[in-house]
Amino acid sequence: MRIALGQLKINWENKDANLEKLKVCLEDLAGTRIDLLLLPEMSLTGFSMNTEKTKEREKETVCRVRKLAEAYHTAIGTGWVKDTGEFCENHYSMISADGELLDYAKLHPFSYGEESLHFKGGGTLPVCSLRNFQIGVQICYDLRFPEPFQILSKSAELIVVPANWPSARREHWDTLLRARALENQCYVCGVNRVGIDGYRLKYNGGSKIYSALGEEAASVPDETEGIATATLHLTALHQFREKFPVWKDADEFQLRHS
Repeated sequence: MRIALGQLKINWENKDANLEKLKVCLEDLAGTRIDLLLLPEMSLTGFSMNTEKTKEREKETVCRVRKLAEAYHTAIGTGWVKDTGEFCENHYSMISADGELLDYAKLHPFSYGEESLHFKGGGTLPVCSLRNFQIGVQICYDLRFPEPFQILSKSAELIVVPANWPSARREHWDTLLRARALENQCYVCGVNRVGIDGYRLKYNGGSKIYSALGEEAASVPDETEGIATATLHLTALHQFREKFPVWKDADEFQLRHS
């Protein structure tokens, strides 16, 4: 599967302007066979707690992105805010020309950044299929919690981590992405933003893909708004898992303690 990371400098709370950025990314990739383009968390607004401005009832972002998926013949991963009443949900959807492949709600609102005052956590771990890959999602702060990754890795060969991860904790981002790939023997793809947000927080990117061996398969340069691409190999991943079956020992431990 051919995958692209779209490391964006997100225009604060401006869906129209960020949709135009997405179109530029797709134009840049035109003529290149890409199966999936991934965008950061809250792709068209930035990590805003102003839910009165960002929330959606009718999946407007999903509908608009689907039209682009149809026009450019590629699946797209995008973040958006779902209006669920008193609290919202931080969502990420995988969208193809045929419709929504996956819709995930962030499990762990970032309480340190007061996300939990405006958002409630999701309760499911959906997995979708694209080009024979099984794909799961964890969003930003979710990266700090290994258990959902372990659950997803039972079926997912690729786990996507869209984020708005600040520069101040960049080393944590790199370390945790690689660790999740190594411990779960799967591809882990982190896609982060760059620039300054409406709260004056700085983001330096660090978007990258790690293989099950912990090797870097693709990355976008720091401080750069740009795209990186990579080809993910399913057969090689399965061969490695069978040759070095760490997951079987994890299953055995769980059986003994269930």
